[in-house]
Amino acid sequence: MLKAEGLSFRYTPNSGWVFQNITFELRPGEIVGLSGPSGCGKTTLGKVLAGYISPTKGRLSLDDRPLPRRGYCPVQLIFQHPELAINTRWRMSQVLEESFSPPLDLLRALGIENGWLKRWPHELSGGELQRFAVARALAPGTRYLIADEITTMLDAITQAQIWQVILEQARRRNLGVLVISHEAPLLERVCGRVIELKQ
Repeated sequence: MLKAEGLSFRYTPNSGWVFQNITFELRPGEIVGLSGPSGCGKTTLGKVLAGYISPTKGRLSLDDRPLPRRGYCPVQLIFQHPELAINTRWRMSQVLEESFSPPLDLLRALGIENGWLKRWPHELSGGELQRFAVARALAPGTRYLIADEITTMLDAITQAQIWQVILEQARRRNLGVLVISHEAPLLERVCGRVIELKQ
């Protein structure tokens, strides 16, 4: 399981705490929601859980071992703004091949058209880029997904399509998924339980 024990984080020794003493477990196949007001540290916690930044205090482990710092991380973070996680100097085919070459059925399920693979990131919309970000995060080595407000800015049809793929992949591959969102209806619809961060 992915386990957080007493996690606390602040950017500098003199700054205030972004969050403090967070403890929870995310098990394989479990869909868990993370909610809370803006500024309570949800996104920062997601980065800590995916190994992008280290906690100031506490312990984060995967199957009672530290997260790997080299090679492909089994905990993948999908950002709210996909353009922040995509190399703007690569065509979209290169963006996907950075981690693996997704099977055609996954690309089709996400609504990714063949013609998009030859395009540059700036030639795609935010919704189209997010489809690629989800496909890339679903590499074979992924065991846990951290989805940080990934469909907040998208239309209802795109939202439904992306979540249908994620939930199907989670069931098929026994993936643990942490859904970070302030949208209560989404959390109620897809999550087995919800953790609420206080400000």
